[in-house]
Parts: sequence; C-alpha cells; structure tokens
Amino acid sequence: MDATSIFKDKAADDDSLEEEDDSYDGEFLFKKKKLVFASGSGKKGSEPSCQAERCLADLSDAKRYYRRHRVCQVHFKAAVVTVAGLRQRFCQQCSRFHELSEFDDTKRSCRKRLAGHNERRRKGSSDSRGEGSGRCQNQPREGDNRCETLIAFPGTPTYKQFSIR
Repeated sequence: MDATSIFKDKAADDDSLEEEDDSYDGEFLFKKKKLVFASGSGKKGSEPSCQAERCLADLSDAKRYYRRHRVCQVHFKAAVVTVAGLRQRFCQQCSRFHELSEFDDTKRSCRKRLAGHNERRRKGSSDSRGEGSGRCQNQPREGDNRCETLIAFPGTPTYKQFSIR
C-alpha cells in the first residue's frame, strides 16, 4: 500500500472538525488541515455570517478579511456590538471582539495592543535621536554654527580649511 492510498483511507475515516491533526502512520507523517465551524448548526458548507447577535448579514460575497473574522462591515466599525450576550467592540489590531472595558473612549484598538504599538513607536524614535546617530540634537538655523564640523589637516594653517554641515 502506498502513501497516497493510506492518506485517502485515513481522511475518509476521520471527519472530526478541529484544528490540525498530526498522524503518524508507520513511515510517513501527514499534516491535515481541518476546517473549524464555530457558528450555525456546524454543517459543512454553511454560509458565513456575522458574529453579532441578530445580524443577518451574509458574508459569502464580502471581502476575505470580513469572512475570515466573521464580522460584517457595519459591526466592524460599530462602537457597541452584542456578541455572546456581552457588549463588545471589534478590535482592529487583534481582529476579534473585546469587552468595552478594554477600550479607551471610542478607539477601535484595545488598550493592550495600543500600549504595545506606542512602546514600539517610542522605542524607534528614541533610537534615531540617540547619541552617535550622526544627527545634530537641535537642528541649526541659517548662520548657526553649533553643528559645524571643522577639519584641520596636518601641516596646514590652523584657520578653517573645510566645513561639513
């Protein structure tokens, strides 16, 4: 029996819908992708729909992002959405719904992800202005010589030979 027929037999017997399954069958290691259905009756081929309660939006013609995260365009931008009986908002950073307490005011990204984003942004700007970056801390105005570099060559007069700004 070859590897292809072993895989087909194994796939025909196994219809459970979870995530990934590592199957070791003697000589071969197969990874099968399995579909996960989280809404509706769990039937194969059920049409994708929004997670928001009482939303009848059909996502079969929606963009891939909205289908993947099971949210319609209306609830994607809504300030308050009821999902699983809780008042929530869709986080654009996490691509999932969070409780309203995890957001600041009307922001669309949760505090946790915004904090990480701001930290990375501050870290990047401090690196570019640090010592040895080759930049002048205060940008010189016209006629200001604070950032001027004088280069004197040996054996030449001590007056200014060459200036780099």
